[in-house]
Amino acid sequence: MSRPALPDDTELRDRVRGLDLDSKIRLLTGADLWRLPAEPRLGLSAVTMSDGPQGVRGTGDDPGETGLLAPAPSALAAAWDADLAERLGELFAVEARRKGVDVVLAPVVNLQRTPVAGRHFEYFSEDPLLTGTLAAAVVRGLQSRGVGACLKHFVANDSETDRTQYRARLDERTLREVYLAPFEQVLAEAEPWSVMAAYSGLDDGIEWAPMTENARLLREVLKGEFAFAGPVVSDWAATRSTVASAAGGLDLVMPGPDGPWGDALAAAVRAGEVDEQVIDDKVVRLLRLARHVGRLDEPEPAPVSSEPAPEEFRLLREVAARGTVLLRNETDLLPLSPDGIGSVALIGPNAVAPYLQGGGSAFVPAVRTVSYEEGLRAALPEDVRLTVHRGGDARLRLPYASAALLADPDSGATGVRADHQDAEGNRIGGEVRDTGDWTTYEDFAPETRRVLLRTVLTLTEPGTHRLEFGCAGRFWVSVDGEEILAGDDDRGVELVLESSHNHPPQRGIDVEVGPEGRRLALALDLTVVEAGGYGRFVTAQVRHAPPGPTPYEEIAEAAAAAQAADVAIVVVGTNEEVESEGWDRTGLELPGHQNDLVRKVIAANPRTIVVVNAGAPVLLPWADEAPVLLWAWLPGQEAGHALADVLLGRTEPSGRLPWTLPARAQDVPVPDARPRDGIVDYTEGVHVGHRAWDRDGLAPAFPFGHGLGWTRWTYESVTLSPTPVSAASLTSPAGGDGLDLTVALANTGPRAGREVVQVYLEPPRDGTDRPVRLLAGFATVQAAPGARVTAEVRVPARVFRIWDSEASQWRTPPGRYRLRVGRSSRDPHLTAEVTVDDGRLHPAV
Repeated sequence: MSRPALPDDTELRDRVRGLDLDSKIRLLTGADLWRLPAEPRLGLSAVTMSDGPQGVRGTGDDPGETGLLAPAPSALAAAWDADLAERLGELFAVEARRKGVDVVLAPVVNLQRTPVAGRHFEYFSEDPLLTGTLAAAVVRGLQSRGVGACLKHFVANDSETDRTQYRARLDERTLREVYLAPFEQVLAEAEPWSVMAAYSGLDDGIEWAPMTENARLLREVLKGEFAFAGPVVSDWAATRSTVASAAGGLDLVMPGPDGPWGDALAAAVRAGEVDEQVIDDKVVRLLRLARHVGRLDEPEPAPVSSEPAPEEFRLLREVAARGTVLLRNETDLLPLSPDGIGSVALIGPNAVAPYLQGGGSAFVPAVRTVSYEEGLRAALPEDVRLTVHRGGDARLRLPYASAALLADPDSGATGVRADHQDAEGNRIGGEVRDTGDWTTYEDFAPETRRVLLRTVLTLTEPGTHRLEFGCAGRFWVSVDGEEILAGDDDRGVELVLESSHNHPPQRGIDVEVGPEGRRLALALDLTVVEAGGYGRFVTAQVRHAPPGPTPYEEIAEAAAAAQAADVAIVVVGTNEEVESEGWDRTGLELPGHQNDLVRKVIAANPRTIVVVNAGAPVLLPWADEAPVLLWAWLPGQEAGHALADVLLGRTEPSGRLPWTLPARAQDVPVPDARPRDGIVDYTEGVHVGHRAWDRDGLAPAFPFGHGLGWTRWTYESVTLSPTPVSAASLTSPAGGDGLDLTVALANTGPRAGREVVQVYLEPPRDGTDRPVRLLAGFATVQAAPGARVTAEVRVPARVFRIWDSEASQWRTPPGRYRLRVGRSSRDPHLTAEVTVDDGRLHPAV
């Protein structure tokens, strides 16, 4: 595959040269949080961007706007199906146009280097090839409907801890073979119209620089070697310099209108520090993007229907169901037959409150959500009794204080009063809201400097109540006039970048309430946070929990319900406190007392189905005891319908793990992502994910690629295409063409099924430090019971090559290579061999 030549665009360049310098530079910083500047003299309308890995969030212009909430990218990756990914990309494009969005900030092709990474759910896989293949499909789907993709975060941005400051240290070979690989693949196969530079910096032994200033990677590699023709966009508020970032290859500073460019960049050009031709190139790249999305020389697009269609809900349901991974089905309990089932006990904290999407910039207010209870109730016959039992709360934080307990101290009406004050302390506005959740409250006038929240909390139930308060920035909190919490954090935009405004630290107190009840006066004095392009806001959370049963009492009640039911379904997993942008996890354990809950329910009912509702790996110490074990991911809005489809056999859970599930925390190759002295050191080199498990000979709970289904498969034969792969393909930047494998297999089970045929490459042991095996290709096939089918798998030439750091080029070492064909990285069924000699790749003799 040859690199596409950069477009000539002479006409665009002529337009740009006719514009004065200040006008050109004005186009290089966002007009606001989501929009780019317009310029009528160029025929340029404003281009609008939006977050989008799990659905198109929109621009926030309509506070009540909702949208389609898709399964998380890791759930999509679990389907191992590029066609399905492309269909989802097309749906994202439809949703984007519905919201007036031109560019979706997705997909994310960073790798799941460590299972504790905060945005693990937002990434596709721990494997570069699987990541690149599915991301390219999403990009093709988006851009086929005229909506731009923004590939992110370039590059090696795999940690959330100190994410705006740390330096990723990795050698050039690791960078090329692992972390640049999915970017290179997507750029070659799908040509995304924009790329986002990461917050973090990179040190590959050749150059150290923040990614927004990394001239070698942005200019030489991305725009040079990879022939990327679009704009490089900064992550939001990531740009910290003027000359270094402008000269380093960044094209667009977001958000705006403020930033380090503007007048400072114009002065740098006039002083000769930045060539004006560099500015012209940036504007041309932005015009290319605008032309792609219909914002150059075109009228405003016609409005699109605001109502999602039924087939859109069906696609989200299909993705969630097909991505579900059946890890165990020891008793063939699944699929369930409603005949003979009189009662079902639905149990678990995530059964009561499913975790549908990860926290952070990917968050989408869903147009609707279908809980597990709703989905099962709709699918089960009416005469089947369904009961729901929490079995203990897995969240550390309390629920928000109920509106029924809150009263405005001035009027006595339900709610919390907000008084807006100017710099002199004068009241200039206010409102009353009936909630304890004032996270990122920003509905106040520009001159507001402080917001005072006041309410009276009335507690009537005798016993010990728990109150918690969380605020961000500079604040003061009192209960009955007594200070209980204060803060003096004036970092502004940094609060947003580390998600402190969404997830503030909590301070709790116990309140004893007697038979006569108790009234408490709460006051939260908040200084407005000035966050640059992110706006001005305050953050406050008032949380409350009444007296209630202990977790152990709830577990006992749930186990009793399981014992009395014909089938028990336990849904355990993570929640918004665990998986989110802005922070990394501190461990892999299920939160709360969920392990105890699962064991008690399994002991109470041998017909127990355990469902894991989590995006990233968690330890399952009881996995070998579970009769049935399903991984249901962060499934999006159609969660309940999708799970019911799987449980009742309407849709086969044909998902395969896109990452390795550890059995023990001490076995994890990269146990954390915390910087040491500001550096995240990639000491594992090219052995990322399943490659490290194979190198170290460790046994995971379930290996990469594992997944069962409703039927059985027999792998019969594998045939290699006889045409040799040329030397040019083995050394070309894009990896050339490749080998074609034909795999014959048969469905020998009782039901129709879908199989993911996986091919792994085992390089020769020639002294070079290479993975024991690596994913080389895959294909998805379907067959009826007793039918035979063939899978056509392309193994690209690039999987054979390695980066020669001394020569700064690709090479493919000679020798005999094995291709293992099977059902996971640890379950080979067939073997083929190929040889590299005389610069060619061909079937072994």
